[in-house]
Amino acid sequence: MATVLICRRFPRLSRVTTFSTTAKCKAESGSGKSKQKKEENPETANTGTESAATIQLLNPLDYRVLYNPSAYAKSRAASQQHPARNSGHALGDTSTSPGAAQVQHTFGTASSQALPPLRNALPKPKSKPLLEQTISARLSAAQTKEEAENEKTETHDSKEDPRVFQKGRPEYRSLSYDKFEPIETLPLEEGDSILHSVAVCKGSQSPGTITDYFRKLSRLPAEQHAALVSKPRFNTLCHCAVKNIGSFSTSDLIDILKACVRLVVPPTHPLLNACENEFCHRVWDMNLDQLLLVADCWRCLERSVPSYLSILFSYANMHWKDLALPQFVQLIYIIGEGRRSPADLTPKVESMILKYLDSFTLEEVGAICLGLFKSLSGISDHVMRKIADRVSLQMEDMSTYALVNVLKMLRYARMDHLPLLKELGKVIPARIPTTNIQGIMHITLTCSSLHYFDEGVMAAVATSLPSKVTYCRSKDAAKFLWSFGCLDYEPPNEEEFYSSLIEQMHRKLHEFGKFPEHLLTGLLGLAFVKRFPEELIDYALRDEFVQKTRGSKYDLKKDLFTLGKSVEIECPSYQGSRLPPQLYQEITEMVLNFAEQEIYVRPEIVEATSLLESMLGGPDYVKSHMILPHTRSSDLEVHLAVDGHPIPFNLKDRIADKKLKDIGVSLTDDLMTQLIKGRSNSQFPVEVKNEARTPGQERGEEARTPRAGDRAALSGGALIAGARLQVEPKSGHGLEAPPPLTLNRQPRGVKLAIQVSNRNHYCYCSKRLLGLHCLKRRQLQQLGYVVVELPFWEWFPLLKRTRSEKLSYLHYKVFNPALLSRAG
Repeated sequence: MATVLICRRFPRLSRVTTFSTTAKCKAESGSGKSKQKKEENPETANTGTESAATIQLLNPLDYRVLYNPSAYAKSRAASQQHPARNSGHALGDTSTSPGAAQVQHTFGTASSQALPPLRNALPKPKSKPLLEQTISARLSAAQTKEEAENEKTETHDSKEDPRVFQKGRPEYRSLSYDKFEPIETLPLEEGDSILHSVAVCKGSQSPGTITDYFRKLSRLPAEQHAALVSKPRFNTLCHCAVKNIGSFSTSDLIDILKACVRLVVPPTHPLLNACENEFCHRVWDMNLDQLLLVADCWRCLERSVPSYLSILFSYANMHWKDLALPQFVQLIYIIGEGRRSPADLTPKVESMILKYLDSFTLEEVGAICLGLFKSLSGISDHVMRKIADRVSLQMEDMSTYALVNVLKMLRYARMDHLPLLKELGKVIPARIPTTNIQGIMHITLTCSSLHYFDEGVMAAVATSLPSKVTYCRSKDAAKFLWSFGCLDYEPPNEEEFYSSLIEQMHRKLHEFGKFPEHLLTGLLGLAFVKRFPEELIDYALRDEFVQKTRGSKYDLKKDLFTLGKSVEIECPSYQGSRLPPQLYQEITEMVLNFAEQEIYVRPEIVEATSLLESMLGGPDYVKSHMILPHTRSSDLEVHLAVDGHPIPFNLKDRIADKKLKDIGVSLTDDLMTQLIKGRSNSQFPVEVKNEARTPGQERGEEARTPRAGDRAALSGGALIAGARLQVEPKSGHGLEAPPPLTLNRQPRGVKLAIQVSNRNHYCYCSKRLLGLHCLKRRQLQQLGYVVVELPFWEWFPLLKRTRSEKLSYLHYKVFNPALLSRAG
């Protein structure tokens, strides 16, 4: 037994946990004892003053994965109703290495300790941690047959999984290529005889003979196919076919194409070039079954055939009324795999969906949704709602793979279908343990994209994910972090959950150069729940990485902005890379320009701003702006003195805009000097008359239009409480010169950040704030603001009420005695 003391980094900058790891290196021969060990969970141990957790590494030679990630699990009812569905595989990570997939991370923390300064607490990694190296090496060497099988089921077959629906009807046999169709294997000797005949005849065979040769050779054992395709005599046969391409009947040509699929002929092979050209010429002489079968073969060969598909879609458009149900579903599948949808087909697709909706199998419903999703085909809310209606009633009988495809389209259509989402919360948690990682990601992402929070679903995901985390691509890990952060949900196993995902982000660091958006997505999700892994943040804010973001198909500037500024506010001891000031300035200007055009002008914000100005004494007392531009939403800022009186502070902009003439102040040289330089050149302060009302007076005059001023004074060039301003010039007279202002010491008060919220700030059908807005309010509080909300469920209905009612409501919100207790 060897004990190693290892310092493990956990997500929070303010925490560190020490593990005492006991690695059992000696293999145990007893199968019963081995089985018992495999079923035990690592236990957390308390060691007095040291925060420690003991984890026992399972014997690598006897290691078994503790879950069975079967392909998108089917319910029992679905299996009984549609036995063929059980052959489908799950979505998964095709790029995950076998060795990395074996580790089960179960790290428990006994307690947390405060970190020393950040630069000492989280040193930059120069190599893989010792524990990770040891586990990786041992498990790579000890992978068993069962583990390999488990990884196989976790891996998504992007060619076969979407074709499961074809097993549900016999009609698909004439529309698609069946890879699993049983065939009689051709003896090797007969294959050699055919190749000898090709060499002897040297191209003199008839088209029928050539076709027969292709059919027979494709029946050779699969392990012989690669060698056959590379043989000169097979190339001679292909040359003969190309030479006689126009002489083949359409059915013979299709048989040759199917033989190429079975033999896995490379997609760029000259024979396939000739076949594609010939099929394009024959489209109008073929029937729809043949056209769809040929298109399916091209998909199986992974050959891009845009010209053929374009002609196929034109043919389908002309014969739309003749499409039978299986033909329609197969066509949508082909459209999806081709990643493009003809615009003129969209209305016809919708009408056909409505026509056959009750007749589709549930797998066909999933296939249609996947095809529409892959081709980015728009679909009306009406049709999407009809699909969701049916799925919500039969979800128990639907395979998880088909259900996930429906969820993808629901997410793409931004459809908030509450019955389906509620049913999802009943059906899906029990399936999560046997659903593979990519399927789980899409379920989680659908919930977060629709802002729908279901604790049962999220907790099930969090429980299952750590043991599957090594199957995550960088995209999967990022989407999980984003989804949980977006919904502001920290699960019961939060430390295990977040640490496993952050470690996976470290393992996938090499992928972020190609997909920089995934790193920023994950880090923002972590920031929402106040987790800031320094090493990943330092990497994301480096100049080299920022340069890579500019090559992304997404505009990532605002994400960099949000991350960089959040680190500045919430991690004052952070010593890593930072964004350059000029980039901050560029993005700030971009965000503020957008806010001027799209946010500040929203009716609910305009009305609140106007009424607050009237109530408090004018524009000097309210500022509609973004206190934190990186949080991408606006605030109404108000300052109150300790006695509850509003303080004018929004003067700088008004001077710049030359609007001081409206508040009755004579712009003397001394006053301008004080405002600009922050100190008075005159020997004596100046006083101004005050006609502003107190909060107590306001309550009796809410229905009246108040005057435009309030108490103010100068301190460091700014007007403060205690100064007196003439706020309303007498009718028909010029502005009177004000008496000198009395310079008093700035009283301490409270700064309010008033939030005019809307539904997009909250989870769907709830009052649960989304992660970005939790982050914003947390940071406002850290900067000394008191957050006051005008929640949409209160403020929006008031917009239709009287001015007096709105003023009364705002008065209650702003002059709440509880707020003044925070002034100090």
